[in-house]
Amino acid sequence: MAQANGSNMMFKHWPTLLLGLVVSLVFLLVIFTFQVKSTETVVVTTFGKISGVKDAGLHFCWPYPVQQIHRFDNRYHCFDGNTGKIEETNTADGQPVIVEIFVVYKVSDPQKLFRSLGGIPQAEDKLNSQMRTVKTGVFGKYKFDELVSTDPAKMKLDEIEQEMKKSIAPTVLGQYGIEVEYVGIKTLGLPEKNTENVFNRMKAERNVVAEQYRADGKREAQTMKNQADNTRKLKLADAEAQAKQIKAEGDAKAASYYSVFKEEPELAIFLRKLESMRKILPSRTTLILNTNYAPFDLLKLDQNLKSEEKKEPKK
Repeated sequence: MAQANGSNMMFKHWPTLLLGLVVSLVFLLVIFTFQVKSTETVVVTTFGKISGVKDAGLHFCWPYPVQQIHRFDNRYHCFDGNTGKIEETNTADGQPVIVEIFVVYKVSDPQKLFRSLGGIPQAEDKLNSQMRTVKTGVFGKYKFDELVSTDPAKMKLDEIEQEMKKSIAPTVLGQYGIEVEYVGIKTLGLPEKNTENVFNRMKAERNVVAEQYRADGKREAQTMKNQADNTRKLKLADAEAQAKQIKAEGDAKAASYYSVFKEEPELAIFLRKLESMRKILPSRTTLILNTNYAPFDLLKLDQNLKSEEKKEPKK
């Protein structure tokens, strides 16, 4: 009977025992494993010495202080410095400019970074120092009009960025395991005391360009005008030649008709007078003229006819 009661008691507490076992397993799993995200790389140290580098996934480890986990974000970071971000520097021709640059980087060798510096904050301090040194050195090689100019062909900002990258990238990669993807210019300005002078110079440059455009426009306009005048003269010459030809043809035809008038000279004189009258007198015109002079003597046509009748002999 006692044995049966003991079995019942064990069966009664079995859920509690199972729960305790599960909790113990979870506790052991938490202590002896660690999870690495896909955006991370982990450096594992055993008694302070590097014992491995782990990528994304679930990994086994001994609990602290035997082993420690050091996480590094393996994504690209944009870093614009933590000290001296906006500083004044001089160009090759002695012009002061205010420059701020930025760097896009990622941790490509976390083991080297951990061994040399220990972590990201220390790495960015070193990177910041490199950026300030390279910025001053590179910008000092270029003239002011290669940084700020109205002519895009003169500007060399892309070349400056590439040169800064070539100066920074090999050093930080070899020493700290940091891969620099891009170096760019974030801010490029002028000290307030020099801004007005620079604007005046830029205005003068633009005025020179504007005057050149105006001169080119005037020259092209004059060329077009000369071409138009030449074309007009050629067309007028052709028209005059055609008019002379037509007039000559008309005179030739008229000459053939004039020969007919020789047969009736009085008729010819009469027709010429009518033609003159049509040219001299427009429509609805009142004139007081002396009819004794040609061609107005035609107005005395009735008197002329009567005089002619009187001259004819009676039969």
